[in-house]
Amino acid sequence: MEILSQNTDAFCIFDVDDVTSPVVFASPHSGRRYSPEFLKMSVLDAKAIRSSEDAYVDQLIDFVPQLGCPLLVAKAPRAYVDLNRAPYELDPALIENVRMRSQNPRVASGLGVIPRVVANAREIYRGKISRPEADRRIQTVWKPYHEALKKLLDRAKARFGYALLVDVHSMPHEAVAYLSKPHAGAQIVLGDRFGASADAEISDVFEFALRQEEFIVSRNTPFAGAFIAQEYGQPILGYHALQLEIDRSLYLKANGIVLRDDVEAFKQRLRSVFAEVVEHFGPTRVHHLAAE
Repeated sequence: MEILSQNTDAFCIFDVDDVTSPVVFASPHSGRRYSPEFLKMSVLDAKAIRSSEDAYVDQLIDFVPQLGCPLLVAKAPRAYVDLNRAPYELDPALIENVRMRSQNPRVASGLGVIPRVVANAREIYRGKISRPEADRRIQTVWKPYHEALKKLLDRAKARFGYALLVDVHSMPHEAVAYLSKPHAGAQIVLGDRFGASADAEISDVFEFALRQEEFIVSRNTPFAGAFIAQEYGQPILGYHALQLEIDRSLYLKANGIVLRDDVEAFKQRLRSVFAEVVEHFGPTRVHHLAAE
């Protein structure tokens, strides 16, 4: 199996010459290309600005092409443009000449498509940015990434009768540390928008595979899936989307953006999970998960 790559300013696709599965993996929040121009616009230092990044998720799952599936990875950081938001989720408190739309809690909290804050509500900028600057980021980063994602999913759908997007993210340990039962201590959260973005069998198979590797799993709490799951998860049309959130403490050292010494062992556990899922959802499942 030959691994192919497509490299642009906005994203990188690691593909294979002979795709053997309808599963498409993506990492929209692990981008870490912080340009000097962007850093100059920010009041945050080089470490603080990375606090909302899904650090190194792309490296955690870089084995995906070896399983016969494409992997789409963002290059731009989440603090620059959030690919898991709609392009119209513009924040009037940050972007000049933007009118207030109907109340959107994400935008109001500073987490629109062009984020105003990073983790712990720390402001990114000294003041507002121009509307042309916001539009440029959407046109040069957001739009190409989503066009590439759609092409990969459409190819899978055309070849196998359905497509399954696994959108991989990471979450701070604090997000799950104080959950009550049955979600207490969750290490990985599966989000299918309570069944709206993916067939129930997909979440069931993923949860079973994760528990086989002794991960503690929660479904839809505290994360059920945001724009990407909602936009691309259309089961009735044969498109399924599952969001996967990984507790960062499983692979990052405390109080830093540094990989743990045992990260390779963790990757092997993930590989076992993904391999089982990819094998389960192969061509023989076309008629069950295809468009109704």
